[in-house]
Amino acid sequence: MTETDLHSLLEAYLFVAAEPVRPAEAAKPLGVEPAAVEEALEDLVNAYARRAGGLHIVRLAGGYQMATRPQLSEDIARLLAAPGGKARLSRPALETLAIIAYQQPVTQAEVEAVRGVNVDGVLKTLAERGLIREEGRKPVPGRPILYVTTRDFLHYFGLNTLDDLPPLEDIAPAEAEADRAAAHDALEAVGLEE
Repeated sequence: MTETDLHSLLEAYLFVAAEPVRPAEAAKPLGVEPAAVEEALEDLVNAYARRAGGLHIVRLAGGYQMATRPQLSEDIARLLAAPGGKARLSRPALETLAIIAYQQPVTQAEVEAVRGVNVDGVLKTLAERGLIREEGRKPVPGRPILYVTTRDFLHYFGLNTLDDLPPLEDIAPAEAEADRAAAHDALEAVGLEE
């Protein structure tokens, strides 16, 4: 297989693949070395980065995937908006998922200690959507289940690895400021603060 053939085949595969393409998994059926597939995929990443089209190739969940450019997301969302579309995650689900992502592996009790509410239903929903999974049991009395995020979590949030999560210190100050502003507004509304 020539280099041009490999590039063309991988570009077409990226176009039709529902999941990120991992070089080692693509190399086996093609009978080529994983390094050659990775090099060809990197060439495609660079080629798409140089052109001004609506698509680019991103490193995602340990693989490569063709995607729309981020600056087009709002317009694409409007074009795709239709009844019966994929349901978004609720705020409790996002909060629970964030706790699991940053503290994994984590037990249900540990998540509940941070959130301050029962998370039975939320954990079930996240597991059904494939965003979290059970990762054994914690070696303490009662042996509670440990939860971790999945490759689908990385894919859903557009991450290549968990290292791509923003550092907590970058998130916490913004949330604290928003909480302070909300508290100020509430006090001002009842006349206790100006």
